[in-house]
Amino acid sequence: MEETISLKELFGTLKKRIMMIIVITLVAVSISGAVSFFVITPIYQSSTQLLVNQEKSEQPNLNVSDIQANLQLINTYNVIIKSPVILDKVAEQMDGAFTTGELNSKITVQTERDSQVVNLSVQDPDPYVAAEIANKTAAVFQEEIVNLMSVDNVSILAPAEVSPGQSPVSPQPFLNMAIALVVGLMVGVGVAFLLEYLDNTIKTEQDIEKTLALPLLGVIGTMDQQITREAPARSSRSAHVRSES
Repeated sequence: MEETISLKELFGTLKKRIMMIIVITLVAVSISGAVSFFVITPIYQSSTQLLVNQEKSEQPNLNVSDIQANLQLINTYNVIIKSPVILDKVAEQMDGAFTTGELNSKITVQTERDSQVVNLSVQDPDPYVAAEIANKTAAVFQEEIVNLMSVDNVSILAPAEVSPGQSPVSPQPFLNMAIALVVGLMVGVGVAFLLEYLDNTIKTEQDIEKTLALPLLGVIGTMDQQITREAPARSSRSAHVRSES
């Protein structure tokens, strides 16, 4: 026998377990906020921009072939920036505070499509350390690329700086809490329907008709215990009155 569920029954299930859904949602949001604010270490990001251009010894006017050649070099430069040749020197300038592998994990190199600008980003719990690593890496790369590629076509467009009141890039507490709100609601609603599906107890007359598929002939009402205790007392008082009369 196929069972159909109406919208009224769905909303009835949600209404019946609305407090459970709210509690699950609030717990999810609270845990997400607590973890984001008090557990996860904030990570800051500083970035510097490098321009890959023609060699300084060449004529100042650029043509299409020069630009295409520079664009092809950028992919190679992206690899060289994070290579031990560069990062070893950066680690030395940082007085050994970080190993080459640690610096590699902190640095991200990206290039805009069809652009000669390379973005060098560094993430660290200390924004000033992140800016220092970015600037030292850019300076070392600009100096070493002359020896490695026999070209002098890298310029630093914008050094990394720490802005006042700089916000961390991660975590993002309010975004995490918003995600937790949605997930909490989904889990709460799912649990509510699961409990309703597993609940096979009969509570109302409609449940009897639905479960047994039989018509309901009558209903036995329930009486309050206090009324049942008072009923014999009233009966005895009435009998006593009739006997006196």
